[in-house]
Amino acid sequence: MAPEKPFHVAVCGGGIGGLCLVIGLLRQKVSCKIYEAAPAFAEIGAGVSFGPNAVRAMELIHPLIAKGFENCVTLNGWPEKKETWFDFRVGKSESRNNQEVSTDTYVANVRSGKLGQTSVHRAHYLDELVKLVPDNVAKFGKRLKDITENGTKLVLHFEDGSREEADAVIGCDGIKSRTRHILLGADHPAANAVFSGKYAYRGLIPMDKAVRALGDELARNSQIYMGYHGHVLTFPIDKGKTMNVVAFRTKPNGKWEDPMWVRPSTTKDMFADFNGWGDKVQSILGLMENPDVWALFDHPPAPTFYKGRLCLLGDAAHATTPHQGAGAGQAIEDALVLSNLLGQVNAPADLEDAFIAYDAVRRPRSQRVVTTSREASHLYELENESIGYDLEKARDELEVRCNWIWDEDLSAQIKTAQDAMAKRFLGRL
Repeated sequence: MAPEKPFHVAVCGGGIGGLCLVIGLLRQKVSCKIYEAAPAFAEIGAGVSFGPNAVRAMELIHPLIAKGFENCVTLNGWPEKKETWFDFRVGKSESRNNQEVSTDTYVANVRSGKLGQTSVHRAHYLDELVKLVPDNVAKFGKRLKDITENGTKLVLHFEDGSREEADAVIGCDGIKSRTRHILLGADHPAANAVFSGKYAYRGLIPMDKAVRALGDELARNSQIYMGYHGHVLTFPIDKGKTMNVVAFRTKPNGKWEDPMWVRPSTTKDMFADFNGWGDKVQSILGLMENPDVWALFDHPPAPTFYKGRLCLLGDAAHATTPHQGAGAGQAIEDALVLSNLLGQVNAPADLEDAFIAYDAVRRPRSQRVVTTSREASHLYELENESIGYDLEKARDELEVRCNWIWDEDLSAQIKTAQDAMAKRFLGRL
């Protein structure tokens, strides 16, 4: 549809959040342009999971986003595991404070709704989103350097020397966000992501090899193997052709000294980190070739997601660790709420009202996801002091802890934000 709103929005960053936002804005007849630093749309990493809240948000932004998701989604392989998010079991025998856990002890079946574990290959899902963005909406090789004001316009300055103007700028430029630095100030304590104390080895295994090593049930359905200061998760991607593996460890000194957050690793280092773990984990690690190691960073809570007509979305606003599979879903929720709010704006002067309402609704929920994701890692790695190695307590906590994320009423969230924006507008009349 041809844009009808009397303002133009610049979106910095062409990842999942940025593309969902642009698709939503275009559906709301908002003129927009997306500026991507890379020479083409691209995603790093392999599998990414979405909770039922994220899938509902896709449908509400645009049914074709949900259709694209359906085109590339992979579910658990067994029909009886359709509603399972993860099965949890012990991956390494441990004993501490007169408590013991034994390898392969079954802990919990955590269910997340009708679709259970839903995963896509990041690049494949991004391709589906790109199909919904007209060619003239994206500009590539545009790495943001600064934002200044020119009267009522914001001027985007890019590192290639070019400039663009917009009535508002939305930063979707990821965990190392330049727009976050501009909005908060480079010296603000929340301007940069911080090391979470965890790192992970990531790899892919052909499903036929995984089935031979683990058996059909463990290979084709999502699993988490728990252990002290570590956990290993697996789930199927690529329509069941591949098993995605992420093996997490706690860094003893809590520091990440390497300037690179993602770097090649060795099988030797990985096995040293999981020395003494059970046969199933050893089999999984033995099939991982050329693993990468990823340092896991997240954002301290920002005091605001907007300043004037500059606003943050997705990882630029609230980068989180992956322990609840909720980070990408929060970006899609952001896109849903913000595109609907901007669709209600009829004058450039009212744009800040939309950002204020967005901030009020989205910041508390998304920042809670960041906090509880760290807490989840302590639970999976038997580091929760109140639970320890009590697997019954762990099961009770695991079975309910993500419900507040998954069961969110997104229509109510939109209405709350729209009511807050309307109240500000009426207050000025």
